[in-house]
Amino acid sequence: MAKLFGKSFTRQELERRTGHLSQVAGIRAGELSDGNERGSRILDFRTGSGFAFSVSPDRCMDISFAEFRGTPLCWRSQTGDVHPSFYEPQGIEWLRTFQGGMLATCGLSNLGPESVDGGETYGVHGRIGTAPARNVQWDTEWHGDDCNFWAQGRMQEGRFFGSNLTLTRRISTSLGSNRLQIRDVIRNNAFEPAPMMILYHFNCGFPLLCEEAEVICNSEMTPRDANAEVGVDVWNRGDSPSPGFKEQVHIHQMKQGEDGTSVAALINRSFDGGNGIGLAIRSRPAELPFLWQWRQLGEGAYVMGIEPCNCQSMGRGEARAAGQLPVMEPGEERVHNLELEVLSGVDDIERVIAESEGAG
Repeated sequence: MAKLFGKSFTRQELERRTGHLSQVAGIRAGELSDGNERGSRILDFRTGSGFAFSVSPDRCMDISFAEFRGTPLCWRSQTGDVHPSFYEPQGIEWLRTFQGGMLATCGLSNLGPESVDGGETYGVHGRIGTAPARNVQWDTEWHGDDCNFWAQGRMQEGRFFGSNLTLTRRISTSLGSNRLQIRDVIRNNAFEPAPMMILYHFNCGFPLLCEEAEVICNSEMTPRDANAEVGVDVWNRGDSPSPGFKEQVHIHQMKQGEDGTSVAALINRSFDGGNGIGLAIRSRPAELPFLWQWRQLGEGAYVMGIEPCNCQSMGRGEARAAGQLPVMEPGEERVHNLELEVLSGVDDIERVIAESEGAG
């Protein structure tokens, strides 16, 4: 039974009050038509709770935007939406198509900076984030008085005389919900072992990110480099946008609760006169043992990244040299389960803080 506008409704009660479910919630499919976004498919979800988000089938089924009751939740880069045909793999040119958004998937061949491995050069954060999905499907399904919304597609990263990995993604939510679930199935379709690095680049932005914002994360933390060392005493704090800010990346080895999940959240207790707002990301350390936290508090580049990941090294070459490169065997499948929850008010925030403190 869905809770909408402060009341609970059965399917029949809701249908008696509306001509079509899209009056309150649903999925709308469309295509962007201007500038370098032209031709990009888009799936706009509304759950009826005020939670809305956009899925980009032509960009790895990533989530390009999200909001709650009119409040934006994510940071968006200067590029805006960009069609994947504009992808440039050389050097830092990846940034020309880095939209930010609620979720940008990184991998599968490389993570972090451009890297050389086995005599081959792999671009910044890999290619999968600009891989268009095939077999894209979406639907609205009633199960008794519960209504689910979902979308699914399959991306491929491979080449002749090379790797052949597929990522099948399903994103789902439900009527009246302030949560979404992501289920990824990654398969090595080749006949040889293949490296597989993946990072889920969730980008929290203004007004969730502000001077009073705080990261909640129960983990063992290691600063990535000298820049991160500078912020080691304030790693979990927001601040004002600062000219020339140098990004700080802290790598967390997550602790899990009794249910096998870990939670990291960005919270803003000062929002809406002290009612507070937040965004929680849940993952499973057995699947994604690490979390990269991207603290980037620059002008126009004002974002706190919460990024579950399957490795801790920067770049494929570095990971191999350190003996930390994840490898999939021929025919092997790996399943990753993640959840995003909007925290609305003090009770939600305190519940997630208690959840995080209970992990270990």
